[in-house]
Amino acid sequence: MKKTPIHLLIWLSCLSLAHIAYADIYKSVDENGHITYSNVPSKGAAKLEIDPAPPANTQANKPKAQATPSNFPRVDSQTQKKRDDQRKKILIDELEAEKEALEEARKAYAEGESKPEVYRGANGKTYRNVVKFEEKMQQLQANVDAHEKNVQLLQKELDAFK
Repeated sequence: MKKTPIHLLIWLSCLSLAHIAYADIYKSVDENGHITYSNVPSKGAAKLEIDPAPPANTQANKPKAQATPSNFPRVDSQTQKKRDDQRKKILIDELEAEKEALEEARKAYAEGESKPEVYRGANGKTYRNVVKFEEKMQQLQANVDAHEKNVQLLQKELDAFK
């Protein structure tokens, strides 16, 4: 079924009005004590005064920043600099180790690519096992990709020190 522009206009209108839907709520209690809530007024029902919830993305719903307590432990700038330098050294060491692991993964990929998976058939002929080869290559590529991503993330974290 081909939608005409009028269908699209109606659909968009419904979507734009959906977030402002609001109805009065009525509460009634019958002779047996059963409570019923409804949006339709009925005899003996009391209208409930309920404020609509504020939209989820307003400033009022965000937690307010609180001042740091006066007894909160503080670190002097020299101590913080030592911590930052130590962290930077650790990140550099991790980056070098990750780069080495990436090179090893690339070598393993190249080696795996040069060695196709084969099997010997009942007639003595050798055949390529394409499915097994593709699975092996996917695993090797995933390993390379993981190390590349780790190198990028470590480099990004180190760039924050500049």
